[in-house]
Amino acid sequence: MAEIIWGSTPKPVSSQQLASFFDEKGDSIDGFLYIGYPLIGTPEGRFRIDATLVSPTYGVVLFNLVEGRDIEDYEDEQDETYNRIVAKFRNHKTLTKGRKLIIEPWVVTFAPAAQFSPDPTGDYPITNTKTLDSFFDSLPDIDPKVYEPTLSVVQSISTIRKGKRKRNLKDPNSRGSTLKFLEDSIANLDNQQGHAVIETVDDVQRIRGLAGSGKTIVLALKAAYLHAQNPDWKIAVTFHTRALKGQFHQLINTFVIEQTNEEPDWKNIEIINAWGAPGGQDRDGIYYRFCQRNGLEFYDYTSAKRSFGRGYEFEGACEEALTQVTDPQPEYDAILVDEAQDFAPAFLRICYESLGETKRLVYAYDELQSLSEKSLPPPEEVFGYNSEGEPRVRFTEPEPGKPKQDIILEKCYRNSRPVLTTAHALGFGIYREPDSRTGTGLIQMFDHRELWLDVGYEVLDGALEDGSRVLLGRTENSSPAFLEDHSPKNDLIQFHCFHDKDEQASWLSQEIQKNLNEEELQFDDIIIINPDPLTTRKEVGPVRETLFNNGINSHLAGVDTSPDVFFEPDGESLAFTGIYRAKGNEAGMVYIMNAQDCYSSFGNLARVRNRLFSAITRSKAWVRVLGVGENMEKLIEEFNEVRGKKFNLDFTYPTEEQREHLNIVNRDMSTEEKQRLEKGTKDLSKLLDDIEAGNLFLSDLPEEQIARLKTLLGGKE
Repeated sequence: MAEIIWGSTPKPVSSQQLASFFDEKGDSIDGFLYIGYPLIGTPEGRFRIDATLVSPTYGVVLFNLVEGRDIEDYEDEQDETYNRIVAKFRNHKTLTKGRKLIIEPWVVTFAPAAQFSPDPTGDYPITNTKTLDSFFDSLPDIDPKVYEPTLSVVQSISTIRKGKRKRNLKDPNSRGSTLKFLEDSIANLDNQQGHAVIETVDDVQRIRGLAGSGKTIVLALKAAYLHAQNPDWKIAVTFHTRALKGQFHQLINTFVIEQTNEEPDWKNIEIINAWGAPGGQDRDGIYYRFCQRNGLEFYDYTSAKRSFGRGYEFEGACEEALTQVTDPQPEYDAILVDEAQDFAPAFLRICYESLGETKRLVYAYDELQSLSEKSLPPPEEVFGYNSEGEPRVRFTEPEPGKPKQDIILEKCYRNSRPVLTTAHALGFGIYREPDSRTGTGLIQMFDHRELWLDVGYEVLDGALEDGSRVLLGRTENSSPAFLEDHSPKNDLIQFHCFHDKDEQASWLSQEIQKNLNEEELQFDDIIIINPDPLTTRKEVGPVRETLFNNGINSHLAGVDTSPDVFFEPDGESLAFTGIYRAKGNEAGMVYIMNAQDCYSSFGNLARVRNRLFSAITRSKAWVRVLGVGENMEKLIEEFNEVRGKKFNLDFTYPTEEQREHLNIVNRDMSTEEKQRLEKGTKDLSKLLDDIEAGNLFLSDLPEEQIARLKTLLGGKE
């Protein structure tokens, strides 16, 4: 059955009738039907095609839609459509052989309301709903091999690969050759990605997906498509990790040129930081501009930390701005937010208030990358309620013929199944030694169990119900097999424990040298991550020194380079990084140093496990998790459990009460909270010691305090 994807169209009636025809045909016509897509850049400007079918059976069929009854000059319009698409296809070597195209596009006029003598099989076919069948019956079958490259060109995905440096490969079995195979295999957008790119609502839209499901690419394509369709709109693209800035710039530039033949008008499409500060365009930000525009007090990091406390700097600043503003002044026609899971709801409300009457806010986030109780709440909660008590934003159920407001990207194209399930097992503490306070090793859990299914897991055994044992696994549909079949499973992800950090550094530098000198990996195929951002500079020093002595350059991303740069443009330097700058980036080989720091942490257990999860999911192919000491050995025990379960998740689903308890016990604490708890624990311990030693008696304590203590302990003596 053809997947129908709705773009912007000035011909809604004929488009709907065309879509209805395809709905009625069911499985007899396969492929993708794009309404209002693609745009083609020409010397005369943008050329819009009314509708395009890309089918493994029929090839490419372009529809000229007639909205009313006037079919005058339809032959000339068909000629122009044909010539535009042929010119576009000829720009792609994958679609040519010698001087000829390997696929012949067909053009047909679809005029459901016009009065004419249908001619569905002539040189200039013109049809209506009754005769469109005859047109398809007249088409020859195509060579199935041309379908994938044709779809890639229509979706503009083939242009992504042009940006990757060419590999000089000699060994077909090297890691470098394997990576090239993986990059070539991800050639097209899948159904949900296609919907997410092209379908836009005049309201808030949410795109959810795992790490590696293509959210950043989807947002870049969407921004480019919106800009190409509406060059006068003011569009902002924002994000949490500054290292994404360069990536967004490159992708949007490439996609806009592909669709319009022109550079983007960077005055109308901004790739902008979330926070921002005075000092020019590079330091500009959504929050800073909001304060400027509305005459509000602006907080930088230092003043926000002083006013709102550590860990609540940006959240506090955004909340304060929303409290102060009375009549927010709009600036944008559309805002796209990546990594929304890393923002507090207040920032999304700042974005919402920065839009005009039509609230085209698109936010993409990863339900699992946050892995904490701070996962974004539902839209009603994020955007609040109007004066009549109605939610300002409410997602509606999908309706035929209308763009989707809530899209889930369930497939993961970056991480193999073993890598992803290992990351989830460690992040959630699925196989962690049970904690005496909670009676379970679990560290955190979703409030809504359906999320496991939404992001591509299925129940293999048991039941996804409170208090029940459940076995969850990923399917080939959600984790394609080619992501793991390229290497033995024990090579995809490895854990190593060393006697000390010197031994860890020595092993790591030797492996990197082997990757570069023997295994045909390039510098930007490798990332080395130290999970603790505060110690990264010091911890990576010995490894970098050893590599430098062996003629290998490296840099600390965002420190030795611009904050907006992750990989050096010349591609001749290894990227070392802390966890925050690693987010949003990826590489074939990922090394994680000092993973023992992620086994446990007083008051920060969920946070350090999240760091480990994020670090592991940066890998496109192989992961090496390194560490020292007892905690690393315990981490390896958890990995051995998930491996022993064939990379499935086997656990008892916690009840609602247990989940609330998990959120409390394992919540992230601020420094002040930890200090308060440590002092309280010390004072209580001293009091108990004195009572047990006979230095104090219970009767010495005020009766009111003893009563309160009994109440807190549930009446227990």
